[in-house]
Amino acid sequence: MPHPAPLPPAPLPIVRTVPELRAQIAQWRRQGHRVGLIPTMGALHAGHVSLVARALAEADRAVATIFVNPKQFGPGEDLERYPRHETEDAAKLATAGANLLFAPGLAEMYPSGFATTVAVSRLTDVLDGPLRPGHFEGVATVVAKLLLQTLPDIAVFGEKDYQQLLVIRRMAQDLDIPVRIVGAPTVRDANGLAMSSRNAYLSPAHRAIAPTLHAVLAGAAERLRRGELAASVLFSGRNALNAAGFTQLDYLELRDGESLAVLDAPKTGARLFAAAWLDKTRLIDNVAVPSHS
Repeated sequence: MPHPAPLPPAPLPIVRTVPELRAQIAQWRRQGHRVGLIPTMGALHAGHVSLVARALAEADRAVATIFVNPKQFGPGEDLERYPRHETEDAAKLATAGANLLFAPGLAEMYPSGFATTVAVSRLTDVLDGPLRPGHFEGVATVVAKLLLQTLPDIAVFGEKDYQQLLVIRRMAQDLDIPVRIVGAPTVRDANGLAMSSRNAYLSPAHRAIAPTLHAVLAGAAERLRRGELAASVLFSGRNALNAAGFTQLDYLELRDGESLAVLDAPKTGARLFAAAWLDKTRLIDNVAVPSHS
């Protein structure tokens, strides 16, 4: 006899206010459970799903959040067209094993009279910082609120947004927020393209070009591992991206993986960072540079 089809997961409980969120977490705490937090802006893909699995590897309960944070979008960025699919996202989270979704409205996160901004210096002075003024202040502010609203044991962020991960880790440490910030590996399509909610903006032609970003980074990292000069590797990498059809290259740089200081030669923990445009869609990626052999 055929096996019966597996039952779909139960609908994911959704709360929209901080008191509701804290009440559920307090109940879990009384039961002795560890809590993991996965902050997102929705439009979820397999990369987000992997963050739920990472949280549940170290915690008993996983809380995902969906909030499209206006404070991290600059003028002319894609706040209005950013994809919003809460019903589909909740189903994906339930399938991944999440236990709760916190999906606050704008007034819950930024009530009338809200006047506080969290800013992290130095780490935000390079790469995306100057190119997206106010972005990291918006990220640090909303993540600080989510960490304090939830007070989880761990919070998980993807390494695709590596600069963001460092900023959040620094912010939590500096403000003595008792949450361990965990980085999870970038999830990629089979062609190497880092999964991102903004990939949905790509036309078919640009979708074909987009994987070149990771291919160039991976190739550059291998050349650096073999001992080639960084200046030459970066120069040819920039040329390759231009030749592939990227319409603008914001940066392709070798930097320290902790301080983000620019490097003229690879060292332990070094990473390559890139940001490039295909028409109106901006892609970012980064890879670790293997030790020289």
